[in-house]
Amino acid sequence: MTGNGFKVLFIYPNSRRESIVPPAITLLSRILKNHGYQTDLFDSTGYEISEHGYSDKKREEILTVKPSPHVDMDRGDTDQMHSDLRKKVAEFSPDLIAVSSTEVTFRLALTILAGIRDFDVPVLLGGVFATFAPELALRFEDIDMVCVGEGERVMLELVRAMESGKNYSHLQGLWVKGSDGEIVKNLPAPPTDLNENPVDLDVELFPEWRLYRPMSGELYRTFPVETIRGCPYRCGFCNTPSQHDLYREAGHNFFRKKRMDRVREEMAYYMRYSPQYMYFWADTFLAMSTRELDEFCEVYEEFRLPFWIQTRPETITRERLQKLKRVGLHRMSVGIEQGNEKFRQDVLVRPYSNAEAIEALKIPVELGIPFSTFNMVGLPDETPELHWDTVLLNREIKSDTTNLSTFTPFVGTPLRDLAIERGYMLPDLICSGTYEETVLDMPQFPRDVIDSKKRVFVMYVKFPESRWPEIKKAEERSPEGDALWQELRKEFIETYYDESKQATPHE
Repeated sequence: MTGNGFKVLFIYPNSRRESIVPPAITLLSRILKNHGYQTDLFDSTGYEISEHGYSDKKREEILTVKPSPHVDMDRGDTDQMHSDLRKKVAEFSPDLIAVSSTEVTFRLALTILAGIRDFDVPVLLGGVFATFAPELALRFEDIDMVCVGEGERVMLELVRAMESGKNYSHLQGLWVKGSDGEIVKNLPAPPTDLNENPVDLDVELFPEWRLYRPMSGELYRTFPVETIRGCPYRCGFCNTPSQHDLYREAGHNFFRKKRMDRVREEMAYYMRYSPQYMYFWADTFLAMSTRELDEFCEVYEEFRLPFWIQTRPETITRERLQKLKRVGLHRMSVGIEQGNEKFRQDVLVRPYSNAEAIEALKIPVELGIPFSTFNMVGLPDETPELHWDTVLLNREIKSDTTNLSTFTPFVGTPLRDLAIERGYMLPDLICSGTYEETVLDMPQFPRDVIDSKKRVFVMYVKFPESRWPEIKKAEERSPEGDALWQELRKEFIETYYDESKQATPHE
């Protein structure tokens, strides 16, 4: 341990309202503090930045989530954000600024960094976007270096090198931009042993109000727990397969599971903060053996807080869900993504059948476990007719909420490569949010049509077929169509989201 006062300021560019406290920042901060370094945080949550609106509002607007209460977090506009950040930097006087960003929040990160450019503090960018678009990220003047791959080992080695005045451009996991603009490119560092990470994550870096997240229309004091890193599946819209390939080339396995005794220690640590809800951070939570699931249930018996998971239809069995419900499973999300079997299998690499998905998702209904389906619209080569198959499949599934997002061609995903190959997008385009307008320009599925389909998707899924002519009119972006859409939206909320009425879809 050194403890000589080297300081790292984390910046978290967040365009959502109540979102999970980011585990990467709380983990990296704890690692640095455990080695004697000082950390602080600037979190953009709550600032109304006009060009970076809240996706939560859009999700509620198009009915993919239940309307929820919200934390009062009016922190001001862009000017106020820059003023607060400048004060933070001046007072804390960091030696390094570390930005944790997704592709969706990268432009917000640049907006934030532009306000402190004159402080001349080195800036490190981390996250999946940095991993798969390092050269693109380093084109921007406010980014000095990027972390390619996982950050636990890289962050500590970088801080140690900077602290001692050593050259850090050779460190594994870093791409570093020199004063002449040349980039030093290093291979990713070996993957982290999840069981060696600290479990006492630095939650106190965030204010108390940031611990709340909506779930099923209520606000809960929620804590994220990582059980699995990576995923055994290779979906075309996801960049996890590219993570696997990146590490496999270096002789490593990216897919890892945390031991359940370590999961227990992490949850036990969170208990000092009076949690109301646990959010299990795993691409596919049920990518577990029966033994591993039994171990989880045995561990979770001690806590029995309501919890959320996400998984895939083919991982669901009655026995598994019964076990999880017994120890507190409150809600789950299940990826359907697209309703046409051939398109889903050939383009998305999701090989299960519609019949298998329908049968699997009868189980949570029978067990009384609320769940949401994840779906996308505007996929490369998709058509309005193919999208209608997504509507029809979701009508066969009695989820209590139905989520539809805009397909977003993130860097590092096979479907981005397909979109570029088809000429639907420019190669260096940086994507916005999954509830924004599509970035693809597809003649067979124009942007305005995708947008119209998105705003009525849940209505088509839940309302009886007799209402489809009205919903079709509400697709139109016109005064008449907008007025009808507002009427239908109000009726939908009263019918399907007012629990006192206990409505059943399609009745």
